[in-house]
Amino acid sequence: METAPIIDIEIDRASQVPLYHQIARQMEAAIFDGRLAKGTFLGNEIELAERWSVSRPTMRQAMQELVDAGLLVRRRGIGTQVISDEIRRPARLSSLHDALSRQGRRPQTVVLTVERVVADAAIAGALELVPGSEVVHLERCRVADGRRLAILRNWARVDAAGDLTAADLAEHSFYELLRTRGVRPHSATLRIGAINADPAEAAILGLAPGSALLTARRVMRDESGRAVELGQHVYDAAHYSIEMHATDG
Repeated sequence: METAPIIDIEIDRASQVPLYHQIARQMEAAIFDGRLAKGTFLGNEIELAERWSVSRPTMRQAMQELVDAGLLVRRRGIGTQVISDEIRRPARLSSLHDALSRQGRRPQTVVLTVERVVADAAIAGALELVPGSEVVHLERCRVADGRRLAILRNWARVDAAGDLTAADLAEHSFYELLRTRGVRPHSATLRIGAINADPAEAAILGLAPGSALLTARRVMRDESGRAVELGQHVYDAAHYSIEMHATDG
């Protein structure tokens, strides 16, 4: 774990500018000029408050200002980190595993759930099945270069993914596994949104509850037009974005 170097903070206690804001602005400058490199971890609020001779509430306000600005992220059980380079993924029909590999990242998968379940009305409707049909439910945590990045929840037709195992999913992308089973992803409807992490999601991703998450709901169809897979995914918004390209007309 790379820790941040000690930087000098000059505080003018006679100034009308609040102390926390003075600290935040100088830390921001240090982030932009590289003295606080992306990906490094800062000391805790007590250590930083003592270092710069301010109160802990003042230090907490300064840190929160930088978190709100998207320059720092709090990681549960680890500490506060300068935001690393963001992972940008084009909005194309591909798996996150493959997208990370193309960018030279090191993808890993923690498989949380592989099971057959009875589809509720929403899932059955998305997959164009009769309510009560059996489907395959998958839940995974995708890791990029050691950082927990996303929770991937999928529901798929049994005839497409019924024989998948946790070992398969730990080693290969979901779409790669579908293709080896004769399923050819052809098109998808994608809906992007945003939520705040609930306690369970925060625990899986190592974030503070309430942290910003990007959401993506996808229904994938194969070459025959059949709805094969419903994906409902959440991503750490501090390190992930989806790029779209548009043309006139």
